[in-house]
Order: sequence, then C-alpha cells, then structure tokens
Amino acid sequence: MSSALPPEDPRVGTDAGRRPDVSDLSVGSIVTDVAHDLSTLVRQEIELAKAEVKQEAVKAGKAGGAFGGAGVAAWLGALFLTLALTYLLDEIMPRGLAVLIVAILWLAVAAGLAVYGRNKAREINPVPERTVETVKEDVQWVQNRKT
Repeated sequence: MSSALPPEDPRVGTDAGRRPDVSDLSVGSIVTDVAHDLSTLVRQEIELAKAEVKQEAVKAGKAGGAFGGAGVAAWLGALFLTLALTYLLDEIMPRGLAVLIVAILWLAVAAGLAVYGRNKAREINPVPERTVETVKEDVQWVQNRKT
C-alpha cells in the first residue's frame, strides 16, 4: 500500500513545505534549534566531502602505481637494450637479436602502463562535486525559507 503524500525533504524532517507554528517558542529555543540544524548540516557536508576526496585519492593511487610500474618496465627495457647492444657489438649472433626483442617487449609494456596511468590521472577530480551541489541546494533552501 503506497502513501499519497509527497516524499519528505530529509533536511527538514517531517515538516517539509509547511511552516511550523513558532509563536509559542522563545527566541532562545529557536536560535538553539537553528544552531543545532546548522551544525548537523555542516557535519553532513563535511562527511560527504571526505567520502568524495577518498574516492579521488584511490584514483590517484592507481595512477601512481601505474606510473611506478611504467618506470620499472622502462628500467628493465633499458637494461635489456643495453644487454642487446652489448651482444650485438661483441658478436653479431641470433642471441643478441633475441635479447633485443625482449627489450622491445619491455618497452611496449612500459608504454602501455604509461598510457594507462595517464588515463587514470585524467579521471582524477579534486573538486568534491556532490558536496558543492548539495551546498548549493542548501543555500537555495535557506533562501527560499526566508521568503
């Protein structure tokens, strides 16, 4: 069985869209209620910002790991290129060409990891978008309550 009532606004409890009768309340209790609600709102916004920053930190960690992997692969590629050049200059034999092929494969791995890392780094967004959006909504809500 569904209710015909509109969904409640979680920021204002069960009185969404209705102005409560505050004629019997003291100014002190109204100020206390507003301060409590504002404090709760600020805490919620901070928690949302923390969650968004954590998500972006995970992306940054993946990108950093890929760049680290690309560095190791490039170092191994340079090592094998050096060995290949040594073998080729020492005596031109198929063994040297085999080492050269291995070195080229390592450089291909390094290039692939670098591209992956670059793509992951481009996905990083340092601005907590959802927090910015909800703060804008909160400001809009407060402005609408004043009118």
